[in-house]
Amino acid sequence: MLPQVILVDGVPRCVIRPTDQKNLDRFVRNGKKWLQAGNSEAKCTYRPADEVESAIWKDAFGLHKAGGADEESFFGIPLTSLAVAPGPSE
Repeated sequence: MLPQVILVDGVPRCVIRPTDQKNLDRFVRNGKKWLQAGNSEAKCTYRPADEVESAIWKDAFGLHKAGGADEESFFGIPLTSLAVAPGPSE
């Protein structure tokens, strides 16, 4: 399956590459608590990843493989953690 973006109330939360529809549905169901981040009313949906989101997934996957990990153990990456962090204070 191609990379999919999980959206919470329409906001991209993570990009994953499930093996099939059953795997995608299981992730959304089992990961709902993490995805909703404390907002139990939030709606979780998904859509195919766009070009930029797919590139983010591929970069993270490449890093995973460069560390010597096997392909089967990599599933996805949070998108919310990709925000620019403030630089160190001097």
